[in-house]
Amino acid sequence: MNRINKLFETKKDNILSIYFTAGHPAPETASTIIELLQDNGVDMIEIGIPFSDPLADGPVIQQSSQQALADGMSLKKLLHELKTIRKNVQIPLLLMGYFNTIMHFGVESFCKQANAVGIDGVILPDLPLEVYKEQYKDMFKQYNIIPVFLITPSTPDERIRETEALSEGFIYMVSTSSTTGAKQGFSNENMSYFKRINDMNLKVPVITGFGISNKTTFEQACEYSAGAIIGSAFVKDISGEWELENKIEEFIAKLK
Repeated sequence: MNRINKLFETKKDNILSIYFTAGHPAPETASTIIELLQDNGVDMIEIGIPFSDPLADGPVIQQSSQQALADGMSLKKLLHELKTIRKNVQIPLLLMGYFNTIMHFGVESFCKQANAVGIDGVILPDLPLEVYKEQYKDMFKQYNIIPVFLITPSTPDERIRETEALSEGFIYMVSTSSTTGAKQGFSNENMSYFKRINDMNLKVPVITGFGISNKTTFEQACEYSAGAIIGSAFVKDISGEWELENKIEEFIAKLK
């Protein structure tokens, strides 16, 4: 069984997923960050593949991506760095990035190598449902890589149902129509949107992302979904002069 499915079978709520950009805050820190996050009780991890034009990301993640690329990070280097990650890590690992990077690498080669190092899923915001269904569904399934699709406040109910039908792990509920970035609290409009999706009784779990930055927003997001993803706030917290072990321990402790 894929580790993503196993997680959602064993834990139904308050799932904490953390996003970080590979190659940030320094080269060859991905494995260390992953192990520290697991040790501090994180349920799932999204590893960002640096990209030169990350349209869905806010300034914090854009800057981390640019820095990682400048330091020589690439998808090839990331997969090489993660080749022994499963010796010590049991929680689900996903790669998040843009489909152009995957196409340049070679889609089947990517799936094969991702599977070999123990990647469980991918989040590719610019991969349309139709393209996935017609061209890549069987390939992803062959290598046990679960694709995660996004919905937003402007996604029509019919499209959400189409997303549900193609989703094998969870649906990524984007909290707002803007780019990624931290918020201090969600508005009534945000909460109404979360409730609307919850009331659809989707057959796959929903995880909320974008704007989750602290205990308040994490708890708000978890009220109407199985869990939440924290990205920009974490990336910002581990930037600059760093002592990863202490920073990660303190960051996660503030959420619990």
